[in-house]
Amino acid sequence: MADIQSAKSNVVVQTAVPDGRVTTERPPWNPTPVQRKSLPNAGTARANRAPATTAPDGSPEWAEQHSHQTVLQQHCDFFDTDNDGIIWPIDTYRGFYALGFGFLLSLLSVFIVHLSFSYPTCPSILPDPFFRLYLANIHKAKHGSDTGTYDNEGRFVPQKFEDFFNKYSNGKNGVTATDLWEALKGQRVIMDPIGWGGAFFEWAATYIMLWPEDGVLKREDVRRVYDGSIFVDIASKRAGSAKTKAA
Repeated sequence: MADIQSAKSNVVVQTAVPDGRVTTERPPWNPTPVQRKSLPNAGTARANRAPATTAPDGSPEWAEQHSHQTVLQQHCDFFDTDNDGIIWPIDTYRGFYALGFGFLLSLLSVFIVHLSFSYPTCPSILPDPFFRLYLANIHKAKHGSDTGTYDNEGRFVPQKFEDFFNKYSNGKNGVTATDLWEALKGQRVIMDPIGWGGAFFEWAATYIMLWPEDGVLKREDVRRVYDGSIFVDIASKRAGSAKTKAA
């Protein structure tokens, strides 16, 4: 029985066909037995952690501190300055400014984020007059044409994260601006202008924030953007003192 199970675990999965060029150009992540052991059930969404091949346990200390939140809520937590589950436009401005975006880009980010995502997260049918974001419903702000790493409930799907880098990194430990442009085109779905714009804004903001010297957004840094743990480190480094929130 053990031999049968071992044989099944080493079966090669066909991920491309000769006449489907795109299936060859964009191979999904097809884990080896060793990778499956270190990152088991990669297709199962994780509610509280964001594990990947670079960090099979995700960000353990961060996840423990935010054990009551989904990974998408953790991503937004830095901007919730008073821990009330509500993000005001001024919170978003302070957060982006603390992350190094400057006055104009921080202001632009406020308009993009709150005009796009406030209403979907509102607890009632009426729009919020202050354009606030409600973290309890932040999963409703998920848009199309993205990587699929967040599922529709705000959980983290390791397989989708690994798929993205396997398809577009060209063997590197990260993605360049050129790779991201190809990824934006590759992930687009039809009739989804909001999703196209949202994906472009999010990747552009990530690149500006991290601004890699070698031009490559590292896989682990992007993973930490997904769970929000990197925001605290960047803001603290820029402020010269420990920060846990945008304010």
